[in-house]
Amino acid sequence: MWDEAEWGGRAACRGTDPEGLFVEGAAQNQAKGVCSGCPVRTECLAHALDQRIEHGVWGGMTERERRALLRRRPLVTSWRSLLEAARIEHERQRVVAAPEPATAVG
Repeated sequence: MWDEAEWGGRAACRGTDPEGLFVEGAAQNQAKGVCSGCPVRTECLAHALDQRIEHGVWGGMTERERRALLRRRPLVTSWRSLLEAARIEHERQRVVAAPEPATAVG
């Protein structure tokens, strides 16, 4: 369902210097800031996890954070499927929890 060529063109980082996403130490926090609010953050993260990309900030996570996640969930065979299902469930719950619109009493 997710085509990298398609989602990559909508990424918040597409207009930034790519070297800024492949930094070390405290500079990684600034790089992760580029990801906040990115419309394709989930697709980006899933790509990095499924491809076992070892360097850089992807989907708002550093390589260290991704390695830790991979260690915690070694049985996941498709991060893309897992994260897509989680996003759909989150959106479904958000719709269910939304308050009813107020109606005018007249």
